[in-house]
Amino acid sequence: MAKHKNTTQKGPDVILIGAGIMSATLGVMLKELQPDLTIDIYERLDRAAAESSDAWNNAGTGHSAFCELNYTPEREDGTIDIGKAVKIAESFEQSKQFWSYLVQQGFLSDTPNFIRSIPHMSFVWEHDNVDFLRKRYDTLQQNYLFHGMHYSEDPAQLADWIPLVMRGRDPDQPVAATKMNIGTDVNFGALTRCMFTQLQKMDGVTMHFGYDVRDLWRSKTLGGWKVKVENKNDGHTSEVQTDFVFIGAGGGSLRLLEKSDIPESRGFGGFPVSGQWLKCLNRNIIEQHAAKVYGKASVGAPPMSVPHLDTRMIDGKKELLFGPYAGFSTKFLKSGSYLDLPKSIQLSNMAPMLMAGLHNISLTKYLIQQVLQSPNDRMSALREYYPDAKLEDWELEIAGQRVQVIKKDEDEGGVLEFGTEVVSATDGSIAALLGASPGASTAVSIMLTLLKTCFANKVATDEWQQKLKEMIPSYGQTLANNPELGHRLRRQTSEVLGLTLEEQTSEVTR
Repeated sequence: MAKHKNTTQKGPDVILIGAGIMSATLGVMLKELQPDLTIDIYERLDRAAAESSDAWNNAGTGHSAFCELNYTPEREDGTIDIGKAVKIAESFEQSKQFWSYLVQQGFLSDTPNFIRSIPHMSFVWEHDNVDFLRKRYDTLQQNYLFHGMHYSEDPAQLADWIPLVMRGRDPDQPVAATKMNIGTDVNFGALTRCMFTQLQKMDGVTMHFGYDVRDLWRSKTLGGWKVKVENKNDGHTSEVQTDFVFIGAGGGSLRLLEKSDIPESRGFGGFPVSGQWLKCLNRNIIEQHAAKVYGKASVGAPPMSVPHLDTRMIDGKKELLFGPYAGFSTKFLKSGSYLDLPKSIQLSNMAPMLMAGLHNISLTKYLIQQVLQSPNDRMSALREYYPDAKLEDWELEIAGQRVQVIKKDEDEGGVLEFGTEVVSATDGSIAALLGASPGASTAVSIMLTLLKTCFANKVATDEWQQKLKEMIPSYGQTLANNPELGHRLRRQTSEVLGLTLEEQTSEVTR
């Protein structure tokens, strides 16, 4: 590592890199837990939430596993594994609790700007898929978090729920759907910007837009870390010292984690996947659909490419999207560099990345097919969900960039992960978040895990424990096994956030 000139000036207690939902969540939590903490936030763009957290760059679904079929895989024996779905549903409940706390404290206002009720639906066709969805529904009913889900194979019922999806469809085609009315649409861009607006009003918090973090290394004289930042407007660089660094820079986190040179960072790689939407231009069509309808992913497709016909509220306006269509780019950020991927390859991660590539040939083929798609190809995919779709009613919208995690594996050599992962130093002085979906929706539970790892001594104090339980009433308890607590907290958060109240009774229509 190159030698750096040491400085003696003490900086903030905490530096957050990246002004997305993760940094916002951690920053607010830390200030609530310890108001005298000083925090600096560095963002390379000119505003918060302009990358993965932006409404046009993510799916916007409050991921609670109600409709996402990839969270409930079918085992080899034909049974359905709902473990991941239960965990995600529980995590989203924690997010709603935290947001409700912030609303009640006056920290967040005008909640409809970032969260609204919208039914979450799964829709499938053909006998094998109908059988899968029926088994999925039956298995999910074993856990109260999914009570209130409706299941139907009746075309007339489905036409009432999702008229666009059923209109023009072959009446002899077997179809089925589930519907969860307590689903939500979340504008994480609006939520993130609101959180940062309030954070900036607090003593000891400073935001720096237009600053690129160029390097970071351990401070030998003062302890903690030194962070080298560059003002993109004038090219001036400076070094800032801090006790704790959080790297929440989306796709840019991997390169910064590698620069930290902590042992825990070795062996991690990244596989970038870009995304595109078809955006509806016809307001009449937009008004005819009111649901998030998720289907089954194509063979070899990454989880972020699970197709969905998606009602969104963006900047107070109802929108209708279909996709995402996957693509490949060597950029790690939408506004990044084509050199991001090659620069991330090091001796420590070369073998895991090669092995992960060999194990995911089908994904490579899928991405090549997606990149080569014509407008008519994209419309063909849309017409599986909306048979009467017309090309002139839709335009292509570029979505965000995702970087899936590649990590070492003793058996496989390297594996491609499709979740999120927090990587931290043994001493807890630095942490980075890698990965993608369902990240934003589970930001609160991810940051709770980070706090336990990096601020273990403080989390163990009575003061922090009491505050954590005030912010997240289910903290320290397992919601999945506590129906009484779960129902009560769902009612409370629904009332505070202005959401549809829970339906206790599930319903089946054959």
